[in-house]
Amino acid sequence: MITEVLVRYTHFIAIFVWVGALTAEHLLLKPQLSRLEIKRLARIDGIYGLAAIVVVAAGLTLWFWVGKPAEFYDKNWILHTKVGLAVIVGLLSIYPTVFFIRNQKGPAEEIVEIPSNVKLLVRIELALMLVIPLLATLMAKGIGNA
Repeated sequence: MITEVLVRYTHFIAIFVWVGALTAEHLLLKPQLSRLEIKRLARIDGIYGLAAIVVVAAGLTLWFWVGKPAEFYDKNWILHTKVGLAVIVGLLSIYPTVFFIRNQKGPAEEIVEIPSNVKLLVRIELALMLVIPLLATLMAKGIGNA
């Protein structure tokens, strides 16, 4: 039982870090950033990525080892929707991540134009992340079981 509690706690904390890092990225994005600012965003994006990995690892651990029986999750369309949204969020994050990594090198004071689609993708990720807790709550109440 203590293992399940610790895994759930890790899952929740990682979700908070994941959302917090993405929110920080959104708030720090401007049309123009110095390379130093982009380097800072790349570090925050690294935290975002690490948190996402922990969320997935803890979620899979709950699904297959320490949570409710796997059958509870296997046939739950809400879980599959939630996982699908998380995958979409992860895929949408690739372009901003690559942009930050590629543009952090150079003179710290050099100004770089930030493509508008970087901020748009971050906003879409945030919007999708708003739906995931609703799905988790519905799932916890047993809704979505076939």
